[in-house]
Amino acid sequence: MADEVVEEKAAPTKKPIFVYVAVGLVLVLALAGGTAYYVVTNYMGGGKAAAPREPGVLMKLGDPKEGFIVNIGAANSGRYLKIGVILELKPDKNAKAAGKTLSPEEIRIQDAVLHVLRSQSITDYDPQKQDRLKELIKQEVNRVVGRDIVMEVYITNILLQ
Repeated sequence: MADEVVEEKAAPTKKPIFVYVAVGLVLVLALAGGTAYYVVTNYMGGGKAAAPREPGVLMKLGDPKEGFIVNIGAANSGRYLKIGVILELKPDKNAKAAGKTLSPEEIRIQDAVLHVLRSQSITDYDPQKQDRLKELIKQEVNRVVGRDIVMEVYITNILLQ
């Protein structure tokens, strides 16, 4: 028996467990990243940008410093409103540069805004109702001018007394 050579079987090599964990972790992260990209681009509007609109022409209404100062409510109510209103109008290719005098269209626009402001009650000037007031001004100016000219109404200051 001494002559017999004992052959040792080499134990099968085991891959360390951390290799399997690392591969699994990479797969999970890749799946999570792909899912996040899909959700952001398809459901949150990340892939579809809104078309930018052409900037409009800004028209400040009323006195250049004061804006409008209007009595509101009944004629003898003693309530006054000081408000700054700026309209963003659609650009007109044929419009002339503004001079010192107002054009007939600008006069009609100011009259329409004053009419809306005077026709509101004191409760219509609450901050929660400001969007409604802007929409009323926009609709009235568009109606008076006869076309959809107002893009946005900006109220820069408002003071009730």
